[in-house]
Amino acid sequence: MLPELFDWLAGYYGGFRVFQYLTLRAILAALTALTIALFVGPSMIRMLVARQIGQVVRDDGPGSHLGKKGTPTMGGALILVAVGAGTLLWADLDNRFVWIALSVTLAFGLIGFYDDYLKLVVRDPRGLAARWKYLWQSLAGLAAALALWQTAETAAETALYVPFFKAFALPMSAAAFVALTYFVIVGSSNAVNLTDGLDGLAVMPCVMVAGGLGVFAYVTGHVNFSAYLQIPSVPGAGEMLIFCATIVGAGLGFLWFNTYPAQVFMGDIGALALGAALGVVAVIVRQEIVLAIMGGLFVLETVSVILQVASFRLRGKRIFRMAPIHHHYELKGWAEPKVIVRFWIISFMLVLVGLATLKLR
Repeated sequence: MLPELFDWLAGYYGGFRVFQYLTLRAILAALTALTIALFVGPSMIRMLVARQIGQVVRDDGPGSHLGKKGTPTMGGALILVAVGAGTLLWADLDNRFVWIALSVTLAFGLIGFYDDYLKLVVRDPRGLAARWKYLWQSLAGLAAALALWQTAETAAETALYVPFFKAFALPMSAAAFVALTYFVIVGSSNAVNLTDGLDGLAVMPCVMVAGGLGVFAYVTGHVNFSAYLQIPSVPGAGEMLIFCATIVGAGLGFLWFNTYPAQVFMGDIGALALGAALGVVAVIVRQEIVLAIMGGLFVLETVSVILQVASFRLRGKRIFRMAPIHHHYELKGWAEPKVIVRFWIISFMLVLVGLATLKLR
């Protein structure tokens, strides 16, 4: 929206051409999303409190969580508003990747909203049945995969790239590409949702991973940088830097209210949307494997749940005191802030490893 306006104004004063630069627009998009989150946050929290939309706490969880009962939830809507507004204001709206990324984020946000609505407003503790949640996630993920396949303009947009290997590109069939894209988007969405169990635990790693993917988006969309770094060149993918920047800004704005002790929780509306957003960006910039590295914390949380369930069903014994694994460390006696910050540090290190793959090829 604003880039078109500044292009028109540049016809009268050349200084407005500075807004054509991706890096400047990304900074402004992040600041826009951050500002919106900070200003809208207090009123949204008051609205959630007034409507008594509060957290339901499990009786079998860590005892320290009992005091969180009733804390306003569904605050992830704040992130969606900030990301949507920041992207629409500063991204090139003629870019197909922008609309695909926004559509995926909104679709998964709506799924999360309905799940939260059933749990917190209708007071159905089961929420949206798992089979229906998975069905709608699958439809959204498959729709995104098909859209990316059908609109692909170069072979690089549908090939599989493996980090640490130079010029390695494995062409994929339509079925393989759709299956991989579906797995990345849906898997990432649910992995972030599993991680969202402590104050700020999920949102800060999402911010860091989005920042890392933003770097990949910038170099992937720049023909000279991509050639120098020997990574796929995807025309138009650079606009994903704007989208990632809004996630960074919106996430930091939300963290202002979500940091320990949290004034508001994200809920499924935010966690499912953020995970899907990271997944679709990774697919667009052709870095699905790098997403697994940078988002290693989300992978760890998911694997801990899978191992716990499998072990209990097969052996009748649990591996962890409680899953996901962040609850295991709480029950071992770690204070909640200690778990959160240490997991943040792990996530930061993994993002650095993912960024290192740009040169280590």
